[in-house]
Amino acid sequence: MLTAYDYQMAGILDEAGIDTILVGDSLGNVVLGYEGTRQVTMDDMVRHIQAVARGSERAHIVGDMPIASYDTPSDALSNAKRLVDAGADSVKLEGLKPDIIRAILSSGIPVVGHLGLLPQTAEDLKVRGKTGDEAERILRDAVELDQLGVYAIVLECIPLMLAKKITESVKALTIGIGAGPHCDGQVLVINDMLGMTPGHRPRHVKRYADLRKVVGDAAQRYIDEVKSGAFPDDEHSFH
Repeated sequence: MLTAYDYQMAGILDEAGIDTILVGDSLGNVVLGYEGTRQVTMDDMVRHIQAVARGSERAHIVGDMPIASYDTPSDALSNAKRLVDAGADSVKLEGLKPDIIRAILSSGIPVVGHLGLLPQTAEDLKVRGKTGDEAERILRDAVELDQLGVYAIVLECIPLMLAKKITESVKALTIGIGAGPHCDGQVLVINDMLGMTPGHRPRHVKRYADLRKVVGDAAQRYIDEVKSGAFPDDEHSFH
């Protein structure tokens, strides 16, 4: 699983063979320029899911439910339907919310859970589940999510052995992000793994490219050639 937020990136990932594309509310940080995910709206999510759906032909698309979109069962159901109508195959929401999840599942919409670090409500971005009590609570929540009928659970920033225990305890797929190698699958924010995000790199992020430098270098060459008159040349002009 990787995130995508637009038509072209979705097409690239789809052609590469990615199983699942997450249209995450992380678009607030990496696309819309917000400080976090809490400013992301349903209209934002719908627009970006529509774009991703146009670019993807085979990958399963998960739509993130933004904060305040699933405060009540009726709101959750209505908004989940909006995301599916936009092109999502399933929806993801943070935390253990039995009534909310039952309402969405009752309509036939598959649900992905999310435990550990919950960015929508977290006051800090630290690892969760390092103490015994917190680890037990996360494990209990995972088992309950599984019993409710979610088909997958994203485990964010928890110790790897806790993720292993959860994976062994539930039938649902576990998708790790900062949860070690024992999960059934992994997810990263595409901008992070491509090296587009400046500043601090979280421990769990591996950069597979340095596109920030590639794009910056290309832009600088373009600027230099336009200023010098080297571009456009005869090859790039019409006659």
